Amino acid sequence: MKPESKAIRIQTPRTEEKEHSTPLYMTSSFVFDNAEDMRAAFADEVDVNIYSRFVNPNVTEFEEKLCALEGTEACFATASGMSAITASFLTFLKSGDHLLACRSIFGSTHTVITKYLPKWGIEYSYADLSKPEEWQSLIRPNTKMIFVETPTNPGLDIIDLEWLGQFARKNNVLLNVDNCFATPALQQPALYGADLITHSATKFIDGQGRVMGGAVLGKKDLIKEVYLFCRSTGPSLSPFNAWVLSKSLETLFIRMERHSSNALKLAGLLEHHPKIAQVKYPFLLSHPQYEIARKQMSAGGGVITFEIKGGIEAGRKFLDAIKMCSLTANLGDTRTTVTHPASTTHAKLSEEERLAVGITPGLVRVSVGLEHITDIVADIEQALEKV
Repeated sequence: MKPESKAIRIQTPRTEEKEHSTPLYMTSSFVFDNAEDMRAAFADEVDVNIYSRFVNPNVTEFEEKLCALEGTEACFATASGMSAITASFLTFLKSGDHLLACRSIFGSTHTVITKYLPKWGIEYSYADLSKPEEWQSLIRPNTKMIFVETPTNPGLDIIDLEWLGQFARKNNVLLNVDNCFATPALQQPALYGADLITHSATKFIDGQGRVMGGAVLGKKDLIKEVYLFCRSTGPSLSPFNAWVLSKSLETLFIRMERHSSNALKLAGLLEHHPKIAQVKYPFLLSHPQYEIARKQMSAGGGVITFEIKGGIEAGRKFLDAIKMCSLTANLGDTRTTVTHPASTTHAKLSEEERLAVGITPGLVRVSVGLEHITDIVADIEQALEKV
C-alpha cells in the first residue's frame, strides 16, 4: 500500500466486538492468566502488553503508522515533542560526549542543549546551516551525534540531508533530524541516512491543536535503547492522546497538501508587499536553499515568516490588528496561527543569539491553516494596513 493508505489502514487487531474504528484502551495495566505468563512478559520473552508506561495498544498503533510513513523500523512515542528530543539525547549521549547541532533550533531545544546537557558533562557546538564547509572543523574525537531541524524553527533554513547523511557516516556519528515542520508527508529523513527522527506530534501530526505528543524513530536496535530509557524515566504518551494522533495521521497527507498550497500562495502575495521587508518560505524562488528544498521535500510546508518594516513596534501593531487568525505560539493547526518568535518561542535566547539565526525584532511567524486562502490573505492584509 501507498503511505496514504497505510496511515488509514494500519490498525490494532479487532476485539471480539469487531469494531471498525480502534477503541480506547484507557487502562494503566494489563492482566495475565498465570504466573508463568507474567514472568515471561517481564522477562521480555513474549511481546505482550504489561503496563501503559511501557506499551499500550493505542500507542502501538500510532507508532506503527508513523513508522510506515517515515520508512523506519521502529518508533517510541512520548508525551511531547520536547520529551522525544530529550530522550533522543540522553539515551545516546553520556558525560564526556560532544553534540554538534545546527544553530537555528527551537527555543526549548536550545535550552536543553545549553543549560541541561552540560550538567551531565555533555559538550555541544553550534554549526551554521548556510556554511556546510565549516562543519568538519567542528567535529571532535568525542562527537557522538549531529542534531538538526530542517526546515528550522522559525528561520525556515534548509540543510541538504543527502550531504548531511554522507557527512555523518564519514565521521561515524549518529544523525538526529527533527522532522516536525515537514512531517513524513513531505520529507523522509531516513531516505538520506538519518539514524534518528524526532517529532513534536503536537504540531502538524495532530493538526487541530488538541493534544500533546512526540516520537523518536529509527532502526530497531536504536529505538530499543530509547524504549528502555523512557520505560524507566516515564515520558510516556497517554492512550487517549495516542488514539487522537493515530486518527490524525489518516488525514495528514491531505492536510499537508492544503497547508502547503495556502502557504505558498500567501508567501507569494506578501513577497512584494510594501510594508514587508522580506518573506521566507522554502518553495519561494527567493529562498536561499530553494533548490535543496525542492530536492528533498514534496511541498514547502505550512509555515512562512516575514519581516515587517518598522521593527518590534510595527510587529506589535500588526499582531494587535489581527482579527480571524489566532495569536498563539502553537503551530500546525487547522486554524492559521500568528506569533512573534522574539517575545515568545525564542524569548529565552539572548538578542545576539536570536539575530544569529535570523530572528529579528520584527519577525512574524505564520502557521498557515486550512481556512480558505482568500480569508487568510484578507486578515493578514487588513492587519498590515494598520501598521
